[in-house]
Amino acid sequence: MPLKGGISNVWFDRFKISNDCPEHLESIDVMCQVLTDLIDDEVKSGIKKNRILLGGFSMGGCMAMHLAYRNHPDVAAVFALSSFLNKTSAVYQALQKGDGAIPELFQCHGTADELVLHSWGEETNSMLKSLGVSTKFHSFPGLYHELSKAELEKLKSWILTKLPGELERQT
Repeated sequence: MPLKGGISNVWFDRFKISNDCPEHLESIDVMCQVLTDLIDDEVKSGIKKNRILLGGFSMGGCMAMHLAYRNHPDVAAVFALSSFLNKTSAVYQALQKGDGAIPELFQCHGTADELVLHSWGEETNSMLKSLGVSTKFHSFPGLYHELSKAELEKLKSWILTKLPGELERQT
């Protein structure tokens, strides 16, 4: 829950946990810059941008969508678990203006999630799809606002299709 100005460890500020209010873009953009610096460090160390995946759980997934679709459309792909974008998200606006590569999105959501509603995740996915994003959406019946082993296995398989060769090098 938003803590009315109280201190907590979150990716960015929200006015409320709802898809029907404005985004707190100022705090999102500050974090996008912090994360962009991390990406730039990886690229300087020799990692190709098309071998970088951005993703996260809940606010982390929302952050990943902002980072990729607004600032780094040349990354390999994006994943968002139990995440959503506000109805008037700057991500949608950026995609409407954009021309060029759009990373694929892998999204998972529990049907029993009471904090971030499954319908918000579905709506985000539909909106992104309508703006040209290639998406995969997986529902997990009975899953709350949490991760499951089945979901992580599906994510792992998808990552290995986006970054082929990783598994062979590890074994």
